[in-house]
Amino acid sequence: MDDLIIGMAGSGGDGIVSAGESLISAAAQDGYFAILTKSFGSQIRGGESSCRLRLATAPVLNPGGTLDVAVILNWEDFLRFGGELPVDEKTVIIYERKTGVEPAALPLNGLRPTTVLSVPMEEMAMKSAGALLAKNNVVLGLLAGWFGLAAEAILQGIRKKFTKKGVAVLQGNERAFAAGLEYARQNPLGPEHLLSAPRPGATQRQISDGNEMCAKAALFAGCKFFGGYPITPATEIMQYLQREIWKHGGSLLQAEDEIAGIAAAVGASFAGKKAMTATSGPGFSLKAEVLGLASVAELPLVCINVQRGGPSTGMPTKREQADLFAAAFSAHGDTVRPILAPISVADTFAVTVEAFNLAEHYQTPVVVLSDQELAQRKEVVDPVDVSHLHVIDRTEPTAAELENYTRFRFTESGISPISHPGMKGGNYLAAGIEHDEHGAPTASGELHARMNDKRLDKLKPLQRRRDLFVFEGDPAAAIGLIAWGSVAGIALEALALARAEGIAVRLLIPKLVYPVAAEIYREFFALLEHCVVVEQSHQGQLHRIIRMWSEVPRDFVSLAKSGANPISPRDIVAAIRGFAPPARRGSHRPLCDLLNPL
Repeated sequence: MDDLIIGMAGSGGDGIVSAGESLISAAAQDGYFAILTKSFGSQIRGGESSCRLRLATAPVLNPGGTLDVAVILNWEDFLRFGGELPVDEKTVIIYERKTGVEPAALPLNGLRPTTVLSVPMEEMAMKSAGALLAKNNVVLGLLAGWFGLAAEAILQGIRKKFTKKGVAVLQGNERAFAAGLEYARQNPLGPEHLLSAPRPGATQRQISDGNEMCAKAALFAGCKFFGGYPITPATEIMQYLQREIWKHGGSLLQAEDEIAGIAAAVGASFAGKKAMTATSGPGFSLKAEVLGLASVAELPLVCINVQRGGPSTGMPTKREQADLFAAAFSAHGDTVRPILAPISVADTFAVTVEAFNLAEHYQTPVVVLSDQELAQRKEVVDPVDVSHLHVIDRTEPTAAELENYTRFRFTESGISPISHPGMKGGNYLAAGIEHDEHGAPTASGELHARMNDKRLDKLKPLQRRRDLFVFEGDPAAAIGLIAWGSVAGIALEALALARAEGIAVRLLIPKLVYPVAAEIYREFFALLEHCVVVEQSHQGQLHRIIRMWSEVPRDFVSLAKSGANPISPRDIVAAIRGFAPPARRGSHRPLCDLLNPL
């Protein structure tokens, strides 16, 4: 096989996620491409945990659909994940024999997989290592033996992980891994289950997640201040910067709450520093008023919102794309702020850099909508190529402009040079109240209208940025797809499936999701008769926003699901299949090219 999807589930403490991380590390070392996603219950301790690992010899765009292999340590825990770990009759089922379930009576609603393996994993762990905790290494041995997964690299990882814990612990876990390998050797599945070797010339690749990419990109862009508060699933951004920002001449404040965190970041921006905050849905709601302050004071700011299931506390550990309305509209008054969305872990780097550039150039808060999957899933990626990326700094006043400095001067572009404290002649009043060109408070309706024009019109060039959109598929197709964020990779794979059926489809992926680029959508819709907008939100929020600002095709429909209800490539193909009879295949470039960042 060139592509293998493994799902594992058990109770918290079973080491399921640790086993997945060991596998993706070994895969990266051997030159495979891979995506690892993790899922947990919302409990602070205990509860169910799972991971899904997709391994392939070519770049992969999403975590995949139906599992090829399911490893089940506890049936109750596995069944709690429902559609997150789907199986069918072709899935190889490997489960703990101690659960007492007979192979002919699996609790899968009548589904009868052809390959079912009841394995005494706990017993093997106790015999080989004398500890139940070693059963995750038994699992690694089974998977390495049955599916040809980088046995030597896995063993190296075990040695690296357990060397510091003493000889006895290390040797016990080595024996547990060997026991799994031996069990697989004695109970073979057949060569058709083996994962193909990496492609010739494959080299060791790096592993990263979206939060780490975001934090690294912030440093590359010149971020010198982070103000925030811990919240799942965004906390890792702050944790990374807490270790690293000092090395770049910056500072970090873990504030007493979300409001204080963003307020401190706005203060740092006023002081002339590139500043950032990061949060998730509930925290983003709290930050709304200060985002408005940054808008009216025209201060650069980057706000990362790692979306999770909502509303309120919602589902902290599950993915969702339902904060688009909040990002676009959670500001009183006539306020528009740019919203960007990355489409992969690697893309998160370039999108974050672009967010800083837009914030600095347009003197505005910029929101980056990541989500739980992109932020916390691990991907095997090539090293980030920064040679094509450039960094923009805010426009400062010249010496002549400082002689009679007018901070909010009306200019043709709407962008006024911005000073900072300590700049001789650059003092000005920055407040949340409406103001005149100098920053002095005003109640003039005429001035208020002119300031609204200034703040909104300066963003019009942004709405013509074609480089913030991905166009793929047949330009002459009558059927269109639109997808954004983490769902974009699923839509790209659906595009390939549609081509295989002879269905001509055109795909648009907006990385700029707001303000709506009406001219770009108009161009995309020109030849379309049907269009499906795919997103992970109950209301289909992008679908509704596009309708607000653009003329849309005759059939403009939403394929939307609430968070934790995965959308698969085949779901998308099924949605478009009925629009028209199969058409000619369109020309295309390799899908892996679409993983290139901005």
